[in-house]
Amino acid sequence: MASRRLLIVDDEPLIRETLAEYLGHEGFAVTTCATGEKALSTASEQHFEVVLCDVQLPDLDGLELLDRLLKISPDSSVLLITAYATVENAIQAFQRGAHDYLMKPLLLDEVAGKVRRLLAARDLALENQWLRRELNRRRDEEKIVGTSPAMQAVFEVARKVARTRSTVLLTGESGTGKELIARAIHRGGTDADKRFLAFNCAAIPHDLLENQLFGHRKGAFTGADRDADGLFVHAGRGTLFLDEIGEMPPATQAKLLRAIEQKEVLPIGANEPVCVEARILAASNKDLGAEVEAGRFREDVYYRLNVVSIRLPALRERREDIPDLVEYLLDRHARTLGKPIHGVTHEAMQRLRAGGWKGNVRELDNVLQRAVILGDGPLIGVGDLPADLAVVEDDPSLVDNLVEAVRRFERRHIERVLAQAPDKKTAAQRLDIALSSLYRRIADLGISAPSGGRGDTPDI
Repeated sequence: MASRRLLIVDDEPLIRETLAEYLGHEGFAVTTCATGEKALSTASEQHFEVVLCDVQLPDLDGLELLDRLLKISPDSSVLLITAYATVENAIQAFQRGAHDYLMKPLLLDEVAGKVRRLLAARDLALENQWLRRELNRRRDEEKIVGTSPAMQAVFEVARKVARTRSTVLLTGESGTGKELIARAIHRGGTDADKRFLAFNCAAIPHDLLENQLFGHRKGAFTGADRDADGLFVHAGRGTLFLDEIGEMPPATQAKLLRAIEQKEVLPIGANEPVCVEARILAASNKDLGAEVEAGRFREDVYYRLNVVSIRLPALRERREDIPDLVEYLLDRHARTLGKPIHGVTHEAMQRLRAGGWKGNVRELDNVLQRAVILGDGPLIGVGDLPADLAVVEDDPSLVDNLVEAVRRFERRHIERVLAQAPDKKTAAQRLDIALSSLYRRIADLGISAPSGGRGDTPDI
């Protein structure tokens, strides 16, 4: 309690000194004042967590002192001391910011008890403020950016499934945001206040995987000197997110199936199963259907997990989201690193929009973090980006001019159809244009089309 600072304001020396001595012995750091003005002067120079203040002072009314004191130190807890308490006075004191009051004659144990309760309430309030800030910070970090149709479809399914406790299988390449969607599903459910535990099945050796998930009993193996619960138990009625589920060995998959179907797990070394309530969300960057066909993943587990499937699109499949992602990620890194960077140049944005992004949003995030660290000006330029981030000139999304964007789209579309068709005549039919028109477009757009066999002579 040595760091808990108290201020005692009372014009009676005996009360003032007795309280200071007793509370000092209780471990508080105590300062005393005999007048209201002296108390205000002292409170403006140093901070006190609790102020014990007599209502009757020679220079100031206690309620006036309360008003002025809380303007100087609004987070101090004020404990009023009075010999003439009435219901009206008490209500008025609480309305003006007092936290509690004491009646004279004072009982020292009661004074110390009230001070401790005020400090405990103050600590709880500060902790709640911190938790709210931390929650807001985490939610900001977990924000999912995406206005593209592909992402809106993901959000729609996630919103619907969040209201249930169904298992969900999230698929997509690494770095597409599968865990972010899993956390969003958890937050949108009826048990959002419960735990969300994320576990990467590929990060733990197979011989330790079951212990982590299902727990063990004392004596189950060398070193097991006590019982230990697994993640299924720790999650309670919350959510257990199993990432990289495709890496789970078949023997563990069988236990997982029991956990999903029977809502119970058998800890290692246990004779009786343990009931569990956790909701299961799973994710994989592998094609689990193909893994089933190859015999590497159990079919029954796959169908149990795949009640609702959500595929996260690769970043290159939703390039229209890149500017918003860049703005969000850049702002986050600039604030974290304390750099006055406010955006990217037009040329840099073209590079970012054209990137291959094999690592998806995670790769984009790393590139922008590096750019913020290396950047000196208010805008990220091409020089701040990796040299291998090349521009794809034919991408229609990289130009603002509508005519040029349409030209680039037409070129890429015709090239794709030509590559898939057996000959130009078939390509023209699929494009719903005359073969002669196709030849003119090939010439105008500078398309290097392979020469075909029959059907490649234009109708002039």
